[in-house]
This record gives sequence, structure tokens and C-alpha cells, in this order.
Amino acid sequence: MGNQFRTALLLAAMTVFVIIIGRLLGGRGGMVIAFVIAVGMNFFSYWFSDKMVLRMYRAREATADEAPELHQIVATLAQRANLPMPRIFIIPKDTPNAFATGRNPQHAVVAVTQGLLKLMNREEITGVLAHEMAHVNNRDILIGTIAATMAGAIMMLASMARWAAIFGGGRSDDDDGGLGGIGLLVMSFLAPIGAMIIQMAISRSREYQADATGARLAGSSDGLADALEKLGTYSRRLPMNANPSTAHMFIVNPLSGRGLQNLFSTHPPMEERIARLRGGSQPERYAGGPQPPTPPRAPTPPRPPQAENGGGNDRGRDIWDQLSK
Repeated sequence: MGNQFRTALLLAAMTVFVIIIGRLLGGRGGMVIAFVIAVGMNFFSYWFSDKMVLRMYRAREATADEAPELHQIVATLAQRANLPMPRIFIIPKDTPNAFATGRNPQHAVVAVTQGLLKLMNREEITGVLAHEMAHVNNRDILIGTIAATMAGAIMMLASMARWAAIFGGGRSDDDDGGLGGIGLLVMSFLAPIGAMIIQMAISRSREYQADATGARLAGSSDGLADALEKLGTYSRRLPMNANPSTAHMFIVNPLSGRGLQNLFSTHPPMEERIARLRGGSQPERYAGGPQPPTPPRAPTPPRPPQAENGGGNDRGRDIWDQLSK
């Protein structure tokens, strides 16, 4: 019930933002139109936002025949958490990262980038996938996906408001309810900040919880902690070309930011996440389902079909060595 309440609260907050921008763009008439749009977007977000996010990053589903070891890792984690087997997608991006999406555990999707599969060893990949399965187990994926869709809509409407203000749009009379060009211009900057604050409130506490749950699912926090160290270095030096409205969905922020941008980051500080994981390198096993024996570790990470060059894994580690100097 708690997570359902948070989902409803998120939808209400995002709807209010859309309605306010609609009112500023077109007065009472614009508010009514914005309300209708918001209701339609809420329906769309629930049923189709996961497909939209996957399409945004050109993710392609990887079958068990194409990526057997990747499927084996996810299947083991799903069994430990007593969850249905999610679909697995691979994103054609060299920057290592991952996210989970879907409206519920029965329709969950786990997506990883090619860069993550090239750079990480099996233990680190297991830690990352365990983190994403923790989001599925904790019922975070619907909230995160809806937030991404609604935040994108708010930013689009804010951009419309900014252009309307520049070209003299908006109404200033009291009967219509508009605030004029100045109000449009102010709201065009405040609305994205409000959407970002909502994303931050959703994401930061959930990342800590997913780290802890993921470490228990994996049976050790070492793999996830090591992976976060690598992911943190790459996110700063080789940021991913990602849509800001979906940044909170990834295991680490795909957008590199320093100084003031870090203040508005959708993720908690990387150093704090790693420190919490290092403080308990051997957490208790997850008690949410049966505990099958851990399969033997293979010396190499799973090789997806997209990684056409056989030496991609070695080159990935070489890049990591150079970045770490």
C-alpha cells in the first residue's frame, strides 16, 4: 500500500505541474487542456512508458541463446528474490550503465549497456544486475518510469512556455488567469527544477535501499562496490548521451556533473554508496525466496551478440586502466 500511495502522490504532483504550465500558457482554457493531456499521459505512462524508454535508447532484447551467461545470472538472482524472470535488453552504448523498468515484476525489464558487459567481470556484472533486480523487488520501477515520462513532458511544456514568453505569448488580464510574459518566463525555469526535485526525492533514498538489497541478493557487496567505482569514473570522464528526464533510472547518473550540478543530482554521492557497501562486504543472504547454490564463477564476463569484436573485453579493461591512472 505504501508504494501505491507514493505512485499516486507522484502522479498527482506531476499532474499539478502540467496544469500550472497549461494555465500560464493559455489561462483557464489552457488549464483544462493541460488537465486532459495530464490524464492521458498518466494512462500512457502506466502502460507504455517502459517501451518508450527502451526505444529511446535503441535497446534490443537479448535471448537466452544470444546471451546465455547473462540470462543465467539474472535467472539466479530472480530465483533468490522469488521474482519472475525479467526480459533482458542490451543498449548499444559504450559507456557502462544499467537500469530496470516496467510497470510491475511480471512485466519487468533489465537493460544493460554494451560498455558494462565489456568492462565488468562476472562478479561486478552480478552486483549491478542484483541492484537492478532489487529495484524490481522493491517495486521502484513503475515510479521511476512514470517520473521519467512526466518529467519529460514538463520540460517540453516549460520549453513551450519559454518560447511563448519570448514571442509575446501569455495573457495578463485577471479574467483569463494568465500571468503574462514574465510569468511564463519564470515558470519555464521553475517547472524543470520542480520536476528535478521530485526525481531527486524519488531516486536518492531508493538507490541506497537497492544497493543494500542487491548486495544481499548477490551474496556479497564486493562486486557491486567494485562496479560502482568503475561506473563512477566513467560517468565523470565519459558521460553517456542520455535524456535528463531518464537520468534517475540508471544505476549511476549518466550525465557528468560537478559543482552546482551535483547538488541537483538524482543519485546519492557515489563515495557514500561505496562506503556503505564496503562497511558490510559479506551481507546476509536475501531471505525473500529459495536459496539455490551459487553457480561457479566463469573467468570471463558474458559475451552478448552485439560485441562483435572478440577483443572488446580486453580493450575495455585497457581503457579502465588508462582512466584510473
